[in-house]
Amino acid sequence: MSDSYLSGTGLPTRIDTTVAHEARVYDYWLGGKDNYPADRALGDAIAGHIPAIRTMAMANRAFLARSVRYLVNEAGITQFLDIGTGIPTAGNTHEVAQRFDPAARVVYVDNDPIVLAHARALMASTPVGRTAFIHADLHDPESILGDATLTATLDPARPMAIMLVAIMMYFRDEDDPRGIIERLLAAAPTGSYLVITHPTADFDARAMARVVYSAEQAGIPFQPRSRAETESLFAGTELVAPGVVPVAAWRPELVDRPPETAPDPESAWYWAGIGRKP
Repeated sequence: MSDSYLSGTGLPTRIDTTVAHEARVYDYWLGGKDNYPADRALGDAIAGHIPAIRTMAMANRAFLARSVRYLVNEAGITQFLDIGTGIPTAGNTHEVAQRFDPAARVVYVDNDPIVLAHARALMASTPVGRTAFIHADLHDPESILGDATLTATLDPARPMAIMLVAIMMYFRDEDDPRGIIERLLAAAPTGSYLVITHPTADFDARAMARVVYSAEQAGIPFQPRSRAETESLFAGTELVAPGVVPVAAWRPELVDRPPETAPDPESAWYWAGIGRKP
């Protein structure tokens, strides 16, 4: 293993298996094994309202790979701050980035103790690259930006990509998600990028309302946002073409073997986009 770092900020490290956690529910949808009955119960409840939720989760994961490929190959980005990392699975950010540039560096951030328990899998870097994990909560962005692991891994003077893939829906408006993103962007140099995917009720408001109810009943805040609301999260950046679009429609050609037919743009109820800090 190359240079790797593991850092925590005093968050609880005990895994409460009786309460559903968003990272473990997502792991369940992706076919992972690091989930518990409470996570599967919520995952199944949501799937009852949106039968294609597993396909949507995989489409969101596929976008992450395409976005990292774009950032490395076309934008020249080799530093990534991946917040809301989730449980390690195939195609983690560093695996994609280092495939195209072995010297790429990635800092992962998550607040789930089970992700912390698997952090070593996130830090299996190439010999010339570097990875790190910070156990912190995005509700407190300073706990991330002020962690010495961040500057030990990423060069603060060089552009980076801030990855907020399927995370901002857990922030209600009163949590000031725009303010949190503004703080992250303020700490990043000119030429940095912001990557966001966000579930929406734009395609089926009634089904999404039932998802929100199921999540809230399980103690997980969940706020879908419209296209305009998702675009507003990119304030202070210049959107990269094609802008904020359905996640399956963002640069679908950025795969090794493009599909013979274009994906249905409404097959996954997420908006997705990338913005550049001028």
